[in-house]
Amino acid sequence: MNIEDKTRLVVAALEDIKARDIAVLDTSKLTSLFERMVIASGDSNRQTRALADNVREKVKEAGEHVGGMEGEESGDWVLLDLGEVIVHVMLPAVRAHYNLEELWGAGEAARARKATS
Repeated sequence: MNIEDKTRLVVAALEDIKARDIAVLDTSKLTSLFERMVIASGDSNRQTRALADNVREKVKEAGEHVGGMEGEESGDWVLLDLGEVIVHVMLPAVRAHYNLEELWGAGEAARARKATS
């Protein structure tokens, strides 16, 4: 499965359980650890765990490798390592606090400035 198909599968699995504010970031030029970061919000700890579980199950059903999963105990922030795709499922307050979109977007903007200098 190529990276685009895997990303679409992850987004579809999140949409199945009504994730909110799904964002997909292309990190291929920022790190060699993974190519895409998917960030989504859930309305409760129970929903964040359910969202992460659904992603894990759908990816396994597709025959793809699922690495570690962290944070399912509390459900505030659940992280799934799918190899070239990293998935963050967070409560809105936690997501606003850590603001991963801006953090990774700022890195991308800094690299763009450096490349044009």
